[in-house]
Amino acid sequence: MSSTVKSEPSATSTGPRPVGVLDRWRPRAAAVSVWYLRLLALLNVATVLLVPWGNQVNEHNEGEYFTPYLMTSGLASAVLAVFLAIAMRRRKRAAWIFNAALASMFAVLYLLAMVMPGERFKAHPLNYISTVLTCLFVLALVIGRKDFTSKGDRSNPKTAAATFVGGLLFGGVVGALLVWATNGLGGAGFWDLFRYSVGRMITINPSEHLRSVISSPTWVNAAINAMGAVLFLLVLYVAFRSPRGKELLNPEDEAKLRSLLDKQGERDSLGYFALRRDKAVIFSPSGKAAVTYRVIGGVSLASGDPIGDPEAWPGAIDSWLAEAREHAWAPAVMGASEEAGVIYARHGLDALELGDEAIVELDEFSLDGRAMRVVRQAYNRVKRAGYTTRIRRHEDIPECEMAELVAKADQWRDGATERGFSMALGRLGDPGDGRCVMLECHDGDGELKALLSFVPWGPDGLSLDLMRRARDTENGLMEFMVIELLQRAEEVGLKRVSLNFAMFRSVFERGSRLGAGPVLRLWRSVLGFFSRWWQIESLYRANAKYRPIWEPRYLLFEKSSEIPRIGIASARAEGFIVAPSLPALFRRRHSGAAVVAPRLPVAARDGKG
Repeated sequence: MSSTVKSEPSATSTGPRPVGVLDRWRPRAAAVSVWYLRLLALLNVATVLLVPWGNQVNEHNEGEYFTPYLMTSGLASAVLAVFLAIAMRRRKRAAWIFNAALASMFAVLYLLAMVMPGERFKAHPLNYISTVLTCLFVLALVIGRKDFTSKGDRSNPKTAAATFVGGLLFGGVVGALLVWATNGLGGAGFWDLFRYSVGRMITINPSEHLRSVISSPTWVNAAINAMGAVLFLLVLYVAFRSPRGKELLNPEDEAKLRSLLDKQGERDSLGYFALRRDKAVIFSPSGKAAVTYRVIGGVSLASGDPIGDPEAWPGAIDSWLAEAREHAWAPAVMGASEEAGVIYARHGLDALELGDEAIVELDEFSLDGRAMRVVRQAYNRVKRAGYTTRIRRHEDIPECEMAELVAKADQWRDGATERGFSMALGRLGDPGDGRCVMLECHDGDGELKALLSFVPWGPDGLSLDLMRRARDTENGLMEFMVIELLQRAEEVGLKRVSLNFAMFRSVFERGSRLGAGPVLRLWRSVLGFFSRWWQIESLYRANAKYRPIWEPRYLLFEKSSEIPRIGIASARAEGFIVAPSLPALFRRRHSGAAVVAPRLPVAARDGKG
């Protein structure tokens, strides 16, 4: 039996109640308000590009008539409409309040003008259109009000006001200096120059007095106007930005996550990386599952699968999504498995395959056979050179030795920027990570030459975290260390190892096969070209030599339009894009524990340190 009437739980009855007309129209009204702003932004841009039409709009707006809300034939109005449309699409409450207050004021003025005695405003039919459009926009805002629930940062109004005042002062001083250096007239004091500059920034025409003492070149006026435009954009951004979210994992949350990992840690090789202390966590109502994430640039970025019991995953995901929508954050997940991807998809997220994780099962691994000849030769060559390995749990390494290992890892780091988020723990030698495994490699003279660190993956698995080596070592050293670990697995009770992640593995594998289509071959060629700089293909080849089991990993997102924003947030999280800041400049590299680079495939790191 079907019905066209939707229902939702009622607070006064045990059964469902019919959804009212306003409830059904609410999302449509909210969408209409967004599309109105988008249309007005497009029309304002058109009036700037099409000069005759722009002149007509200006004449209509400045004469005895009026245009719809935000239709002013100006680039500033177009930018404002775009910002408001974006904020409204993200259902930000502050944007709704701004539009409702301003549009209601215009609607009231238009209605008063239409009902006042006289024919001044009633004579032109476009005034009726403007009044109707503005009133319909206000009506759409009123109907869709409950859809705009996303909260902004409480400090936004004060910060926006401070930004505006500070920007005017800075721009006024800079503009005054420019005008002073290029002024063709005399008699202007600094206060006159400052007022002239500030007026230009906020598009106020200079007074007759200022015009009599100031004559600046066109390029100076353009520069001052540009500073005003930048300030306008900055104030809009600060006024409507989303909250940043909490940064750190507190000890109580970390203890709960460790408890969940003890029970369900074998499900996901990336599970232990949820313990990074620059992540936040949100638990399911039952406390049996959790999602860890970080908020970057308005993106709530989770990584890996939810932690804990899969039956409780939906509750944790619901809580995470509810918090993201409450603060207008774009939800996204990096590196989810197929099992978690299916659950996330049921909650409205779409999936994009990123690549595959290389997993070696010890009972299926062997160095014998022609397929392993290259790895076997590299292993034997390094072994003949006198290299040896030592495998220990972190908890078995004395504190003084661990400090030396941390120092070596820092010394061998490739580049000044630390990287890692989804597949790196972000610390080395922390007392809480005693079950991690350290693999040390020494040359024939007993000198330490390389390190591998693995995090626990359930009771009998390891997941690669850190790879570091000196530059003056034998080629194939990392392969030697990995094989040593696999051959001596009984020392740490090992049955499986997650070695690494290969981006776009399926493209390289299927694109090289006989009968691959032209699109797939073209995509493979493009990735091969970019591999010259980012080693995309070499990462796949480095993993493939161990004949691993390939487990796909996915990027999950709610809207495809958010993918560029999510990509930037991911790059920032992994450390490939670093926003400069004073705290970062003076932060210690190791605060009781080393921050490490993310794990990379063996051959990709070999030779780079």
